[in-house]
Amino acid sequence: MDTIFGLQGKVAVVSASTMGIGKACAIELAKQGALVYLAARNQEKAQSVIEEIEKAGGKAKYTYFDADVSDSFVSMINEPALNEGRLDILVNNYGHTDVLHDKDLLNGDTDKFFEIIQYDLRSVYVPSKAAVPYMMEQGAGSIVNISSIGSVVPDLSRIAYTTAKAAINSLTRNIAEQYGQYHIRCNAVLPGMIATEALMKNMSDSFIESFLRHVPLGRMGTPDDVAKAVLYFASDLSTYVTGTLLETAGGYALGTPQYADFTGNTSQSK
Repeated sequence: MDTIFGLQGKVAVVSASTMGIGKACAIELAKQGALVYLAARNQEKAQSVIEEIEKAGGKAKYTYFDADVSDSFVSMINEPALNEGRLDILVNNYGHTDVLHDKDLLNGDTDKFFEIIQYDLRSVYVPSKAAVPYMMEQGAGSIVNISSIGSVVPDLSRIAYTTAKAAINSLTRNIAEQYGQYHIRCNAVLPGMIATEALMKNMSDSFIESFLRHVPLGRMGTPDDVAKAVLYFASDLSTYVTGTLLETAGGYALGTPQYADFTGNTSQSK
């Protein structure tokens, strides 16, 4: 097992980790030696991921988390920290949206706007607030928040989701500033179009192809692409990096809006 990441003996919590990006993050951190707690609502699904991790030689456990149960935002931190006597890594992966109601300013549902923002901000603010005292006590820790490329690139829709993710970017940098003196680092990963099962079910082939024309790398990202960015922030490779927003989007929106027109870029894979 590669030891350059310095995760041997470390304890990590990953929220919403039974599928997609969260699952990939849990698997990657465990692969590199961390004991990973899967914070999830469905214990049966979590157990399946735990078994996959253990078959590969890693270590993982389950802790209950449900975004509709306020106490679980704190218990998902307290249980692992008290069980293991430490908490080194927190990956705030949970995110909430509602594509049927989260649209542009005039056509979006106002109540849903504030509901989505509350869900998404609370999923970072409360677990981080619970985790920081443990990290302060041990003199180190890394918090990694999963944001979105939509937090820095305006969209024609999803105004609540993108606004919430932009707020998470600010929260990330505030935590980094306030607790860096205790050697606690806080960074965010901003995924672009990632080929999760949920996305592939909800996006048409024509939309995906159109989107990828504006991605210089010419392909969709994978959950593993995001997990490797999370690994960087969680590991010893980034011990002097904090308050950073890392776009993991294949270069989407990197240059001129007319990029696809000038290059004739077409997607390489879906």
